[in-house]
Amino acid sequence: MKYPTKTLVALIVGTSLIGCGESSTNAQATDQTMATTLTAQDAKAFLQQAQADIEKIQLPSAHAQWSYATNINLDTAAVAAYMNEQYSNLIAKLAKQAASFNNVEVDTDTRRQLDLLRNGLTMPPPQDSAKSARLAQISADLDGLYGAGKYCRNEQECFSLVEMSAEIATSRNPDLLLEFWEGWRQASIPMKSLYAEQVELANKGAQEQGFANVSELWQGQYDMPADEFPGELDRLWGQVQPFYEALHCHVRAKLGEFYGEDQVPQDKPIPAHLLGNMWAQSWGNIYDIVKPEQEMQVPDVTAALTAQGYDEIRMVRQAESFFTSLGFEPLPDTFWQRSQFQKPDDREVQCHASAWDLDDKEDLRIKMCIQITGEEFNTIHHELGHNIYQRAYQHQPLLYRNSANDGFHEAIGDTIALSITPKYLKQIGLIDDIPDASNDIGMLLQIALDKIAFIPFGLMVDQWRWKVFSGEISPEKYNELWWQLREQYQGVAAPIERSADAFDPGAKYHVPANVPYTRYFLAHILQFQFHKALCDIAGDQGPLNRCTIYGSKEAGTALNAMLEMGASQPWQSALETLTGTSQMDASTIQDYFAPLKNWLDEQNQGRQCGW
Repeated sequence: MKYPTKTLVALIVGTSLIGCGESSTNAQATDQTMATTLTAQDAKAFLQQAQADIEKIQLPSAHAQWSYATNINLDTAAVAAYMNEQYSNLIAKLAKQAASFNNVEVDTDTRRQLDLLRNGLTMPPPQDSAKSARLAQISADLDGLYGAGKYCRNEQECFSLVEMSAEIATSRNPDLLLEFWEGWRQASIPMKSLYAEQVELANKGAQEQGFANVSELWQGQYDMPADEFPGELDRLWGQVQPFYEALHCHVRAKLGEFYGEDQVPQDKPIPAHLLGNMWAQSWGNIYDIVKPEQEMQVPDVTAALTAQGYDEIRMVRQAESFFTSLGFEPLPDTFWQRSQFQKPDDREVQCHASAWDLDDKEDLRIKMCIQITGEEFNTIHHELGHNIYQRAYQHQPLLYRNSANDGFHEAIGDTIALSITPKYLKQIGLIDDIPDASNDIGMLLQIALDKIAFIPFGLMVDQWRWKVFSGEISPEKYNELWWQLREQYQGVAAPIERSADAFDPGAKYHVPANVPYTRYFLAHILQFQFHKALCDIAGDQGPLNRCTIYGSKEAGTALNAMLEMGASQPWQSALETLTGTSQMDASTIQDYFAPLKNWLDEQNQGRQCGW
């Protein structure tokens, strides 16, 4: 989920920048001169002025973003593109100036702020003003193409992404599933040439900032050497991979039984359109197909919400109450007045769920087109987690108003969602009885279909982008590489042959919007670490998968201690504050799902696993 803020280190994703109007030759000469005369005091003065300058423009820029996201039209697009240019022009200039202090001896805090300023750009602009303006326009165009995308069977019958996603989640008609799967990907075809042009321009900007390309810039934002970061991801994936492969084997076998092995061969990747999600990134919607044969009492949250008359606002109110039960303050009145909870009938909007902090103070909002489902109930908790985090670090200097790393921001809401257990559902009156432990296999399978199924997808999206940004893959190979990586990591394949002219990556919001995706992979690792630490603090003595921290002020205090640090310390320090260790560790996932892993191994006996 995107969580736009105006803090520099979470620079508005997908924006582009104007150059600072200085020729590269003059800029190089200026940098060389400055490097010999600048002092530590100059660095502190520069940072103070830089943050003051950013604060002047960030609020109108954020309002322009919000207006465009909640009312897509020619005028809001033009204003958003213009404000993105102006805001990003400033950031580009400041990032370049920050680099001039690279060889100046400064204290640790000053160095961290300088590095965050220099490395905070997502799609850095070239210095050439015409090229950077073009980059800004491409960003706006890609946003618009995605937000207004739809599939039309004919002139009278068109479907939005929300409508098609709902059908893919519930329909078991393979022909309809394939139609909508393919139909949505028609919307991304016009993005391809724009995306390729954007990559070329952003790489030029990255090179002017001293990076080899955008890939190196993105990989270098994690408090460790950029060339070591991919290896850290591989280590974490290696801890999860055996469990994922067992889950994949079971799901493929059950889909083969349901649809026939002619449609789901048992020695090949799973066709992507049959997994209950437009991108096959999470599989919880096909639980009814793959669930245990023995009767399981698994709470039906969607049915409970409907039966008790929940509407969109009541769902959000309930999620807010989770955080207030931990000791956090209620959301401000403006949150309820200004958020988008439903899809309007009279205009195009971005329905993708996101949390916003427009003023680094109290103007917190979410943007969703909420459906009354258990999945959306979880998503709302997730989005409010972003808002709570944003408010916790608002007292930090501007450059530190972000999470310890971007995976932390995503993990916090998901950590709360792990507490949406039957115990919690009973506490808030959505269910009457807590199923006994014999039903845990069903509940763990539901969670694994969403979270464990997602992990390789969360890893491969940026694996694709890093190869694109580095120039290793040319535009004519974009789609081919996308499906190679999906088969490699997920064991998922396109259900029909895909043309080289297609741009299937663009059918996933985060690609045209330039939202780095590794954060979601890291979040799915970190949330289980956070959950265990918080359950221990809350004194929950039961199995980890049955724990809820709802109502624990002790857990809330410990959580806030980490949140309020923002980005002021390396993520390793923030992690240690809550968990007692500075290393990310996926072994907690194995502990959480241990009963399910044993059950899957039993089910998979005699099956052909792998692809």
